[in-house]
Amino acid sequence: MAFADEYRGMEAHGNTKLHVIHTNDKKQVAITLTQYERHLSLQRHKIVSIDLEYNNEPEATCTVFDNFLADPRYTFAGFSIYGDKKRLQRVNLEVANFVDIQKEWRVPEATKELDSLGDVSGMLIDDYYNNMKKKITDDEHKRWATLPLSTRHIEYAAKDAYAAYEIWNRITLTQDGLRRAKLEKEEPPKKRARSSRGWGDANW
Repeated sequence: MAFADEYRGMEAHGNTKLHVIHTNDKKQVAITLTQYERHLSLQRHKIVSIDLEYNNEPEATCTVFDNFLADPRYTFAGFSIYGDKKRLQRVNLEVANFVDIQKEWRVPEATKELDSLGDVSGMLIDDYYNNMKKKITDDEHKRWATLPLSTRHIEYAAKDAYAAYEIWNRITLTQDGLRRAKLEKEEPPKKRARSSRGWGDANW
């Protein structure tokens, strides 16, 4: 049975509120992606967060969603994406431009080999993210494949996706700023044009 549940005003970080749509309805997916792509068309960095929580196989995938994932214009940011890629392959889906934040960025002076999403979000957003996200118990983890999801599952998934987006967006903006500063530093200073007029060269 198709369903589409909408959640507005879900608290994310600071004054940021999430608008979440939980659906398995292909028409709703197409409508939402059209709105999303319209928003992305106005962005310089077209960043999309992607996070998979379960791997039950649908009877058929949505063509609009398939094309969206395969669009090279978008950067899909995820955290520790190896498992996500394997799950997508099981339903013949592939993300064209998939960035693994865990491999691209490290928390300075970290003591672990790989940073967790909590480590990185605590460094680049703040520790509020770790406090705001309600933990999912072991028993609840078994219910990811049961639809529709509970509100707790939806909130957990939405905030994970938000954190991945916010992290990669901040890293991207920081890289842009560093590149711009470097170019400006290397660029030779512009010489001021001197006036060729003499003291008496006035126009009457």
